[in-house]
Amino acid sequence: MAELKQERAVRTREAILRAAAEAFDELGFHGASISMIMQRAGVTQGGMYFHFKSKKELAHAVMLAQRDFVRLPPGEDGLQRLIDITFYVARELQRNAIFRAGVRLAVEQGEFGLQDDTAYQQWVEQFHALLVAARQRNELLPDVDEAEFAQVLVGAYSGTQLFSQIATGRADLPQRIAALWSYLLPSIAMPRTLTQLRATPELCGGAASDAAS
Repeated sequence: MAELKQERAVRTREAILRAAAEAFDELGFHGASISMIMQRAGVTQGGMYFHFKSKKELAHAVMLAQRDFVRLPPGEDGLQRLIDITFYVARELQRNAIFRAGVRLAVEQGEFGLQDDTAYQQWVEQFHALLVAARQRNELLPDVDEAEFAQVLVGAYSGTQLFSQIATGRADLPQRIAALWSYLLPSIAMPRTLTQLRATPELCGGAASDAAS
């Protein structure tokens, strides 16, 4: 009996998170109401407030759970997988409203009184691990600092996707990511590695999406 209650609680929480993410993606924090989210999730007021005490707490949870809503493509760790992931994330930002909501809330969090870089740091950690693997594969130039470049990449990527969102609704995001890599890769990759890497917009609809299917 206790296990069934726990399973129901987990399902209810997931339903609330998904409904909230969809509402926040469409309407932003201020436009989405708790009553709307409850209706979409099919939960009562008691069920809602058992899991989340306020809309701010719910938005924070969606923001921190953004990586739970996207399944990264498999592959051998190193520079190519890092590149593949950045293009895959670009595709998810175009098509995955639930993931997109977490990203939106991370950008807009100051509007509802938060200042939390956890979501960004999670990506820094992910990218840093791939860069460490690239170092072990002798793919990086000697003077590249893996931890520093991971932060640079997250910052550059965040700005690029935000610019793309404002300019074209992210329609041109793959092309912008390709341009970003065209400048970044020569500054970090060994010459022999550079000739073997793929960093083109086609990765958004090719290998990366195939790996995730």
